[in-house]
Amino acid sequence: MRVVIPAAGLGTRLKPHTYSLPKVLLNVGGKPMLGYIIEKLLDEKITKVTFVTGYLGEKIIDFVHSKYPSLEAEFVNQEDMLGLGHAVHIASPTFNDEEIFIILGDTIFDVDLKPVFSKGENALGVKTVDDPSRFGVAVCENGKIIKLIEKPKELVSKLALVGLYYIKNSKLLVESINELFAKEIKTNGEYQLTDALQIMIDKGENFSTFQVDGWYDCGKPETLLTTNRYLLLKRGTNRKVENIIINDPVFISESAVLKNCVVGPYATISDGCEISDSIIRNSIISPNAKIQRVILEDSIIGSHAIVKSNFKKLNTGDSSEIEFN
Repeated sequence: MRVVIPAAGLGTRLKPHTYSLPKVLLNVGGKPMLGYIIEKLLDEKITKVTFVTGYLGEKIIDFVHSKYPSLEAEFVNQEDMLGLGHAVHIASPTFNDEEIFIILGDTIFDVDLKPVFSKGENALGVKTVDDPSRFGVAVCENGKIIKLIEKPKELVSKLALVGLYYIKNSKLLVESINELFAKEIKTNGEYQLTDALQIMIDKGENFSTFQVDGWYDCGKPETLLTTNRYLLLKRGTNRKVENIIINDPVFISESAVLKNCVVGPYATISDGCEISDSIIRNSIISPNAKIQRVILEDSIIGSHAIVKSNFKKLNTGDSSEIEFN
């Protein structure tokens, strides 16, 4: 089996952090989000992976080669952002007639994949959501998918596609994507993978679903922090540090230096950070950042950033009310 990981997105909703780093390499819970995906695949004994890169793609290549040298990795460059269908199209020379598993690079998932692969049929990961208008959705009948709709304007199903696609018949998938290009079939101006999968369904190919309750999006600052909370809850606190107060769960890199701090809950402190006289909670502090005399909550601090403040001296009378902005 070969896995295809589209990771060419610009990450516009995560600026300014994505000015210098592709979003799939942003740190969450102690490591880049792409690292969780790769390690999940290695746990499943899957080593053949095609990465579809684009913006700052050389950093993804360097990360994969340096951290996971055993991976049989191939890289293809998506110069134009023409949709997920286009991303799989340019990756298709790397998988030929193999069964493939497509995973979006900015999604962290917690699901047992062995039953999915052992069924021997096409299967798409889904999760029931309250607002399906932001997703592609699956309409099912008798346990099979009969219709796929990208970002429906009307409620037709609450089964959202979560970015996990197991395709047994990859040859037909390639033919269906080619049909998108030949007939200029686009949705919202892009060649959508869901449209190609619908062509497969229309040609009689069977698709089932598998439930993915543990699905965590990392596409926006607020969802990145939510995912960080989940990962820390799952992994727990990894390190104790003298002279600081830790409110579990947190991740503190072994190379981070902290003095006179209160850390957590839900704080990730990355490699090389220096933090003193501060309170950090529900935040991600990226590598080599320096924090002094600040209180941070619901925050994401970029790599090599410096954040400093000063303690206040006050002399107030009775019944005073003071607010700092």
